[in-house]
Amino acid sequence: METRAEIPPGTLYMLILKTLARLGAMHGYGIAQYIQQTSDEVLQVEEGSLYPALQRMLIKGWVVAEWQQSENNRRARYYKLTPEGRKQLSRELREFERVIAAIGRVIQPV
Repeated sequence: METRAEIPPGTLYMLILKTLARLGAMHGYGIAQYIQQTSDEVLQVEEGSLYPALQRMLIKGWVVAEWQQSENNRRARYYKLTPEGRKQLSRELREFERVIAAIGRVIQPV
């Protein structure tokens, strides 16, 4: 049985922003579940990483949050992407692609 991979440093913001861009407003648990399910259970976002990241994203103005009733009738904080968050997502994706291309150049067979 394979273990779950850790989310590479610097990619958590990108994964959260992309999830919100695709699906719209979501609560933290939903974001974590989406990332885990979409990655075929390879990536797992721990609460201890997710909620501090969301808080930093609120401070940076990349997301806004609002308390609402969840699908199971519990009070949950829903996060929504802002226009600045969309710009940051573009920056994050460009940087990620640049790094992946550089890694590819290093590991290609000689």
